[in-house]
Amino acid sequence: MAGRQLAAWAEREEVGPILARLLLDAHDTAVTQETAQALLERRDLVGLRTVLAALSRAEEWWTADQLDGEVFGYQSWMIADDRTDELVDQLVRLAADQDKGVRDEALRLSRPGEQP
Repeated sequence: MAGRQLAAWAEREEVGPILARLLLDAHDTAVTQETAQALLERRDLVGLRTVLAALSRAEEWWTADQLDGEVFGYQSWMIADDRTDELVDQLVRLAADQDKGVRDEALRLSRPGEQP
């Protein structure tokens, strides 16, 4: 799928808008899922930031639900791989992001059960 291939280039400015469109595909959650998984499999700040930005902008509940599920899976992977400190560091850095949506999502993930 295109999203999986493009995820490798997520840090490139021209790829960002394409990834956002794929992540927010309101007609096919398989596209959303595949793209989000590929970005999160990078296990880096760029991939997580891209998915959180899309999650903050999702208009359809099923898209938001799919993205939220992928982020939950990412958290589980990081914890299972004993990379909790890395996950916390990513969330702290994203909680200071210039994009309000990214900040809010990072804060929400940092504080389960609380609103940012």
